[in-house]
Amino acid sequence: MIITIDGPAGTGKSTVAKRLAKDLGFTYLDTGAMYRACALWGQKQGVDWDNPDELTDAVKRIPLRMENDCGSQKIYLGEEDVTDQVRTPEVTAITKFAANNPDVRALMVALQQDFGNRQNLVTEGRDQGTVVFPGAELKIYLLARAETRAQRRFKELQEKGESADFQSVLESILERDRLDESRAVGPLKPAPDAIFVHTDDLNVEQVVEKIKSLMKND
Repeated sequence: MIITIDGPAGTGKSTVAKRLAKDLGFTYLDTGAMYRACALWGQKQGVDWDNPDELTDAVKRIPLRMENDCGSQKIYLGEEDVTDQVRTPEVTAITKFAANNPDVRALMVALQQDFGNRQNLVTEGRDQGTVVFPGAELKIYLLARAETRAQRRFKELQEKGESADFQSVLESILERDRLDESRAVGPLKPAPDAIFVHTDDLNVEQVVEKIKSLMKND
């Protein structure tokens, strides 16, 4: 069985998907981390970001490996654990070169589909229910107001001891939405048969339980 969880940044996709996968005993797949790993690999290979073909050629040789550990996903490049490294601001800034590259996306989509063919899966991203797994048994699309999502991100930054300005975080969220929705390949949009779940006034446990109830009613 495949459950897709798509939606804009800050709606709680990763947290919800991890918890749901753990509760169900399913494998968790964070597709965003795959594109981050591609960008990191391109950086390590010294690709010219102005030449998309260089990144494509590098990704064709990427030693990407994903392992699940207690409901969380570990990312490896060869034997190197890069789970934390792909989340750094430096990698975040260059991930767009991988995410917006049609050939890189095609390679990653094929990997994601192969992953889903071998196990029960909870997968989250931007195009899981539309492009990668259009035949998924249950498609969830998480939503939350931009202000709610910005507040969550603002709180995360404060807890990490990082300086943050709420208005700047909000503007960043809105710009991220615009870019994700206007992307030429794999744009952010709900599948026609996706079920919308608004997370503004729900905690993680409540969202997970709601999805479980949808599984029972499906």
